[in-house]
Amino acid sequence: MDNSIVRAGYGRAAYRWREKRGTLKKAFAAAFPNTIPIFAGFWFLGMTYGIYMNVSGFPFWYPMLMSLTIFAGSMEFVAVNLLLGAFDPLQAFTMTLMINARHLFYGISMLDRYKGMGWKKFYLIFGMCDESFSINYTAEIPEGVDRGWFMFFVNLLNQFYWFFGSTLGGICGSFLRFDTEGLDFVMTAMFVVIFLEQWLKDTSHVSALLGLGISLLCRIAFGVDDFIIPAMIGILGVLTLIQKPLEEGGAAG
Repeated sequence: MDNSIVRAGYGRAAYRWREKRGTLKKAFAAAFPNTIPIFAGFWFLGMTYGIYMNVSGFPFWYPMLMSLTIFAGSMEFVAVNLLLGAFDPLQAFTMTLMINARHLFYGISMLDRYKGMGWKKFYLIFGMCDESFSINYTAEIPEGVDRGWFMFFVNLLNQFYWFFGSTLGGICGSFLRFDTEGLDFVMTAMFVVIFLEQWLKDTSHVSALLGLGISLLCRIAFGVDDFIIPAMIGILGVLTLIQKPLEEGGAAG
């Protein structure tokens, strides 16, 4: 084979690799700043979860593997009691469905955004948590940044933060002696900040006010333990009905 043809082939491959690497670097650089607030919340809560697993009698590799394979913070806390209790797969399935049913609505909202993502779609579906959904749904992706890789890195970074915190908590839990009560408020504060940023970004606050109003009504009607799913259904239904007027109002603005 002519050496010039071989060199040309290597040259094209090297060029494609440099181009791909540049795409990945730009997407990572754009995604990382958006996940910094999540790091603070996930690191503290992940540490709390790892410590909780440790004091419940589980070695560090339990929270480490669970944060990689389950990656559902609330359910991972509940799973501790499920692992300590009698084996009941139906109860585990029902509880998991109830706790994470809101992700059904997240998935519906992301159908259009996940089109054309190729293999990345599978990880985007698996790794979509509340925080990643909030970022990927609302973030203004800079021009020239690949949308699929941006969302991929948002998911990957957020899962790494949770994995890092829970693994560290599982390892260090036996050496730490402090009261972790109240650390879960970090996540509440983070969502308040996300809501305020979205409020400041939007010119119309109709959808935000509807979300607050419907959630409050469902909280009163169904109670603190059962209001999330009715609230999500109500918000989805109302926003679907008024989608056209909202879009027309946004275009006019």
